Amino acid sequence: MKDKHKGNGHRTETPDVSHIRNVEVTHETSDINVRAVLMFAAVLTLATIAVSAGMWLLFRYFNAQEAKQPKAGPMALSKEERLPPEPRLQSAPGFAITTEDGQRRNLELREPQAEYRVLRQQWEENLKTGLKDQSGNVVGMPIDKAMEKVASEGLPSSIKGPGGKLIDYAISMPTAASSGRESEKRLQ
Repeated sequence: MKDKHKGNGHRTETPDVSHIRNVEVTHETSDINVRAVLMFAAVLTLATIAVSAGMWLLFRYFNAQEAKQPKAGPMALSKEERLPPEPRLQSAPGFAITTEDGQRRNLELREPQAEYRVLRQQWEENLKTGLKDQSGNVVGMPIDKAMEKVASEGLPSSIKGPGGKLIDYAISMPTAASSGRESEKRLQ
């Protein structure tokens, strides 16, 4: 078979090899193992079918479980259940604070300063009546009584600790007159 290309004068010939036969070699067995490839394809197909069937059964089970427990509609929920979880934004629906005495004060749709006013009111009440614990018992002295007590008794500079020893809270300070050589005790 001869191929002639015209144009640039280049000529290419392809030899005819159809008459050459190698009777001894019809298939090279070391190139590919056809049986192994077919077995792999069969096992892969069976595994894909098994996994698909398993997933189908699993989703049927999940759907049956979900059908047994009906959900309440959003209109059946109470107003508090429909609100987003805490903490909520100031002046947003559902915004409230709980004071130290356990009271919940609703501040929704109010100005942001309302939270500070409630806190300030609680502080003022603690100053007048004394600090209270969770059960409502007074654990601190009202500020007016504390000031009267300090004015009448004065502040102690030392107290008795364990074993009857005096604990001195005064600190030694160098005096200016002695240029730091001598010190005197002063209360902080």
